[in-house]
Amino acid sequence: MAEIRPFRAYRPKKGLEQRIAALPYDVYNREEAKIEVTREPLSFLSIDRAETQCGDDVDIYADCVYEKASKLLWDRVQDGSFVQEEIPVYYIYELVMDARSQTGITACAGVDDYLNQVIKKHENTRADKEADRIRHVDACGAQTGPIFLAYRSQPAINAVVEQYKAGEPLYDFVSPDGVAHRVWVIDRPDDVALIRSTFSGVGEIYIADGHHRCASAVKVSEKRRLENPDFTGEEEFNFFLSVLFPDDQLMIMDYNRVVKDLNDLTKEDFLGKIGESFQIEELQTGMDGRPERKGTFGMYLDGNWYRLTAKKEILSKDPVKGLDVSILQDHLLGPVLGIRDPKTDKRIDFVGGIRGMQELVRRVSEDCRVAFAMYPTSIGELFAVADAGLLMPPKSTWFEPKLRSGLFIHSLR
Repeated sequence: MAEIRPFRAYRPKKGLEQRIAALPYDVYNREEAKIEVTREPLSFLSIDRAETQCGDDVDIYADCVYEKASKLLWDRVQDGSFVQEEIPVYYIYELVMDARSQTGITACAGVDDYLNQVIKKHENTRADKEADRIRHVDACGAQTGPIFLAYRSQPAINAVVEQYKAGEPLYDFVSPDGVAHRVWVIDRPDDVALIRSTFSGVGEIYIADGHHRCASAVKVSEKRRLENPDFTGEEEFNFFLSVLFPDDQLMIMDYNRVVKDLNDLTKEDFLGKIGESFQIEELQTGMDGRPERKGTFGMYLDGNWYRLTAKKEILSKDPVKGLDVSILQDHLLGPVLGIRDPKTDKRIDFVGGIRGMQELVRRVSEDCRVAFAMYPTSIGELFAVADAGLLMPPKSTWFEPKLRSGLFIHSLR
């Protein structure tokens, strides 16, 4: 059963939350990060991406970058930019985007639950991406970016959340991308105990987003356990910062594909080959290529949108092979376009659904030959894959809105 416990977060001093809260470190390249920190010097990105405080000639993985991150964090604690909760509490974190709300519980999840697969993953991680966050967490002695977790909705937790949301929030602001953020503190002992006991009865929790941050937090914990062989399991390094959302409030967006060329095929030969596995319908001018149901795909080629519908014989009830991303990969991208490994093939790129269909049209007009619009993977499909102990193909899910870093910091000290 899951150990989801309250904690004494460091959080922005009231009035600074809007300036400090930042998108996750990995949505920016180096130039974009530097521009954002120049725009807002208090942005937590200056800590999450401390190379922004160094010259362009400094390697982003240099020791001094991680040392700078730690100094910035704890200097801001000392100067009062961050305050620490007096007692362990839970936090309610609501995000509203395009009039759609999702509300989660900010807490600390157990490393042992991850190791024992109570907290389940659905994708693999890359060692190089892990290494960066391992060094960042270890140097700072703190987890600064929350892991996005999902669980099957619990009426008891929902009732407590709604009670607190009827009151005045601790934070209430709109970020530059138009997303509203609200935070409440759950501090009444009975409510804290109820939430903790309810989570203890939840058998499965799922990583929705943040696999690399989660794996890095676990690696730091394992390192500190080796350094402290008499650890009890209660030390802060045995837990990692998370926001847990009920499944009925989550929306996964499409994660679309663009490909550089047709693998030396003519347009006619290309359409002929995909016609073996998909029904092809050319859409009328002005129609949106966004698919309306599972098993269908939008395709943009030579200025026209097409609807591809998977033929019955290529559908599967297997949790992974039945995913739309797998159907496209196994029956079109691989055999027709020659993209055997989408993780490494430079001919394919991925476009988050937040950018809309117009981004696929733009990419095909500028640097690609064909685009594929996907029907979103469902949260139920994600759960099914994780429950089966399987992994999704790369770039299967795109979650919006993104959790902000800097609103909650979990100290390992």
